[in-house]
Amino acid sequence: MFTPPVLDRLIAWVDACPWAAATGCRHRPAMPPRRARRARPAPPRPLYTPEERARRDASPWTVVQGILAPLQFAVFLVSLALVVRFLVTGEGLLLATVSVIAKTVVLYTIMITGAIWEREVFGRYLFARPFFWEDVFSLLVIALHTAYLAMLVLGLGDARGQMMVALAAYAAYVVNAAQFLLKLRAGRREGTRWTGASAGAAADAAP
Repeated sequence: MFTPPVLDRLIAWVDACPWAAATGCRHRPAMPPRRARRARPAPPRPLYTPEERARRDASPWTVVQGILAPLQFAVFLVSLALVVRFLVTGEGLLLATVSVIAKTVVLYTIMITGAIWEREVFGRYLFARPFFWEDVFSLLVIALHTAYLAMLVLGLGDARGQMMVALAAYAAYVVNAAQFLLKLRAGRREGTRWTGASAGAAADAAP
């Protein structure tokens, strides 16, 4: 039998072991968890850093892009009307073909100059962070326009089939143009906020 002193020593030994909670040892009640703070959403990442914005404003390719973009859209509208006219009436195949070729040439031009612009502003020719998905979709647009040219040169399919490929290319172009317009609008809003903040900081710093 265990005498009281022996029991006291056993209890003290058990109480000192690392598994005291499993032996019925009393512990202080755990403190209730603090109320979780609501995580604030991170502010949206700016489209341009101040350095990138300065390079964009100083680059001559920015002006080139500003000229080629509306030019391409104008060529697109004319070509779309000619392609639809041919598909509906069967007339004007030559004009429609020339217009699609012209649209493709302008597209190649704006893509090449756009890659140069992207390299000057962001340091890479394609897939810069702010325009990653726009560049991805642009490759689809180029692929469809190139597919039309390949069909035309190699004589693949009939004229109607070739024009249907051109229409698919134009549909992709409209989506891509909308992407860039939305990004341009976001850039302008961001530029307005940045200009206002800079002016406010300058006013605060003035004596």
